[in-house]
Amino acid sequence: MENAGRSQMAEGFFRQYSQKIDVTSAGTQPKSQLIPEVILAMKEVGIDITNQKPKLISNEMIEQSDKTVNMGCLNKETLPSLFVADVIDWNIADPKGKTIDEIRIIRDQIKSEVLTLIKKLEDDL
Repeated sequence: MENAGRSQMAEGFFRQYSQKIDVTSAGTQPKSQLIPEVILAMKEVGIDITNQKPKLISNEMIEQSDKTVNMGCLNKETLPSLFVADVIDWNIADPKGKTIDEIRIIRDQIKSEVLTLIKKLEDDL
């Protein structure tokens, strides 16, 4: 079984820090489960993403979104968001195969990006 985690971490932070923004995480090649160390790293900051399931991104999701964030794995063949204006690219490393310490760095980078985006989006509301 393969694992996932970046977009679920971002979704967890959005849900924790903003009640005004509706967020959905999805990917072009969703894995069957989250990386256990990703779940642990998020629990360390008080966010439980255990029940989040990786989802396949769809054109409908893109069409209904005001903003699309690419975590850094731009796949030109399968990423529908390439055809959407104003895609935000965070260029964040994939946690797959990383140590818990490396995953903590990724988690903290995601948190920083999420908090910056929340501030911008909420200021625009």
